[in-house]
Amino acid sequence: MRNFSKKAIVAICAIGMSFNGFAGNKDRTGQAGAAELLINPWARSTGLFGLNTSSVGGIEAMKGNIAGLAQDSSTEVGLSHGIYLSGTNISINDIAVAQKIGEVGVIGLNVMSMNFGDITTTNYFNPEGQGSYHPQFLNVQLGFSKQFSTHINAGVAATYVSEQISNINALGLAFEGGIQYVTGKRDNFHFGITLRNLGTNMHFSGTGFSVNGEQPQSSPTYAVTETYPSDKFEMPTYLNIGASYDLFLDEKHLSSKDAVPMHRLSVIANFQSNSFNNDYLGAGVEYGFRNLFMLRAAYRYENGIGNSATSTTMYMGLAVGATVQTRIGGRGPMFAFDYSFRPTERPANGVHMLSLRLTR
Repeated sequence: MRNFSKKAIVAICAIGMSFNGFAGNKDRTGQAGAAELLINPWARSTGLFGLNTSSVGGIEAMKGNIAGLAQDSSTEVGLSHGIYLSGTNISINDIAVAQKIGEVGVIGLNVMSMNFGDITTTNYFNPEGQGSYHPQFLNVQLGFSKQFSTHINAGVAATYVSEQISNINALGLAFEGGIQYVTGKRDNFHFGITLRNLGTNMHFSGTGFSVNGEQPQSSPTYAVTETYPSDKFEMPTYLNIGASYDLFLDEKHLSSKDAVPMHRLSVIANFQSNSFNNDYLGAGVEYGFRNLFMLRAAYRYENGIGNSATSTTMYMGLAVGATVQTRIGGRGPMFAFDYSFRPTERPANGVHMLSLRLTR
C-alpha cells in the first residue's frame, strides 16, 4: 500500500504540471463568460474562500473538488442561500443531494440559480423605462465520485449552463474532474487537485438581436428584419491545487489509540490558476471541537488586490465562517448550519452565505 501511495502522489503531481498552460493571463482578463461558474454557494467552503480543495467533502465538493463527493456518509441533502454583494439585490439559491450507490460510488445533483430582481426596460423611445425584465441564471450539475482505496478519491461532473432574459439566451455544457489523496497517522494529511469548467463555447442568440426596418432601395419599400449575431465566448476554466494538515491538539492526552481527539486545528493552503483572471494564492485555518462546532478564516491573494487602480476583484481577500452541527435524536442524521462572510470593496457590502445540511 505504501508503494501504491507513492505512485499516486507522483501521478497527481504529473497531472498538475501538465496543466500549467492554464496559468492566468492578464491580457485575457474579463474575456470569459458564465462567471457564475466561479461562485461557490456553500457557506462551509466559502468560509475558507474555497481554498479547501484538498479536504472538501459531501455535496459541497460539487462546487469545489468533485472527488470529495465520495468522502461523507451514504445520503446528504442541503440548501443554501446567499446575499451576493449586499445592497445589489442579487441573491443565490442552491439545492443539492448526494446518494451512495453500494460499492459503485456516490452520485450527486446540484442546482444553483441566481436572482437579479426586476430590471427596468429602457430603449431609445423610452429612456425613463417601460416595463421590466427578469434575468435567469441556472446551473444544473450531475457528478460522480468513487473511493478507489482508503487513500484516493476521484470524480467527474458535468454542468448545464443557462443564461437568459425574455428574448436572449445562451446555453452551454461544462466538465470537470478531480482527485483527492489522504495519508498520515490519522489520515490527517490531505492533497487535492481539480480542473473545472472545461466546456463548450457559448453565445447569446434570440429575437433581442433582431431589428425591424424598411428596405429603401425598392419601390414600394417593404419591411425587413435584420439579425446581428453575437460573438462566442469561453467558460472560465481554472486549475486548483491544495493541501491541508490536521493537528489534533489533545492527541498526547488520549487514553488509547482508538480515542477520538476533541480539538482539531487544520492548516490549509491552495493555489488556483485561472485562464481568464489573475491567479489566486491563499491560506486558511479551521478549528473544530468534537465535530460539533467549527470556526474558520482564510485569506486569498491575487495580483493588485487592495489597489483600486489595478484590482480586478471586489473582494478584499478575507473570509470567515462558522458551523454548528449535531445529531438529531442522538443517533439520527447529522444536522448542520453553516455561515460565512466575505467583505468587499464599496459600494457593495460583502457576501453572506447561509447553508443547511442533513447527512446520514
